[in-house]
Amino acid sequence: MFRSSADLFAELNRMQSLLDQVFPTATSSIRAAAGAGFPVLNVGATPTAIEVQALAPGLDSDKLEITVDRGLLVIAGERKSQLPPAGERTSVYANERFSGPFRRVVSLPEDADAGRVNASYRDGVLRISVARRESSLPRRIEVN
Repeated sequence: MFRSSADLFAELNRMQSLLDQVFPTATSSIRAAAGAGFPVLNVGATPTAIEVQALAPGLDSDKLEITVDRGLLVIAGERKSQLPPAGERTSVYANERFSGPFRRVVSLPEDADAGRVNASYRDGVLRISVARRESSLPRRIEVN
């Protein structure tokens, strides 16, 4: 059967890889959805803001819709297909780029200030900064 425990662990790792291919599972957290979506998101926080970066090349920034409502940041839009029109003398062998409408939702923490949101789109990266409420920021108290 197996010669050593190292062989056993190698075989278990191989079986786990096969199972992951057949039944893909994606890790998720309270603030991120499982699986890959478009655009791919990086979400982080600083002491003064929640920072979201959406990796979304090929978008028209005028067509992006960003809203904050009831603690949810919604990024929606559409990416047009770069494929040639149907009927032309071109064959497509692989198409790995996403095209079509999209919508991503990020749950914001309770101290997010929906009235202070900034967004910019440059070089295919959408950057959104949601400020934290002033009342939730640490402050120094003087002792008299």
